[in-house]
Amino acid sequence: MSAGPERTPVDVAVGVLIDADGRFLLTSRPEGKVYAGYWEFPGGKLEAGETVEQALRRELHEEIGITIGATHPWKVELMDYPHARVRLHFCKVYDWAGEFEMRERQAMAWQTLPVQVTPVLPGTLPVLRWFASERGFTGATHTEA
Repeated sequence: MSAGPERTPVDVAVGVLIDADGRFLLTSRPEGKVYAGYWEFPGGKLEAGETVEQALRRELHEEIGITIGATHPWKVELMDYPHARVRLHFCKVYDWAGEFEMRERQAMAWQTLPVQVTPVLPGTLPVLRWFASERGFTGATHTEA
């Protein structure tokens, strides 16, 4: 007997945009969404029949107004939130076209380690640790809210 609703993971495509200086883009979760105001990498749920890359292209255009170039699948992480279980498909993206336009009235910030924005969404924390490992960074990757 299960104690609650079925916790089938929701697949989410996540874009880790990295600029020429090695900075990465974080965006805030818009008002009205769970964890509003928390900082995360942009992306969204896969729709029926979509690949991770297709979902990422659609979501980044819908949310922040850009058209991305090649995606580089990086890591997959399963996160249990109180409201949902999500399977996050992180893809690095190094090139894009268009002007950034925050279409959901969210904020954006180019960051390096340690990130300066707070609070950081729990699903974002593993990525910060992966960056720290790749870049030989030691110390706190973020500030606790």
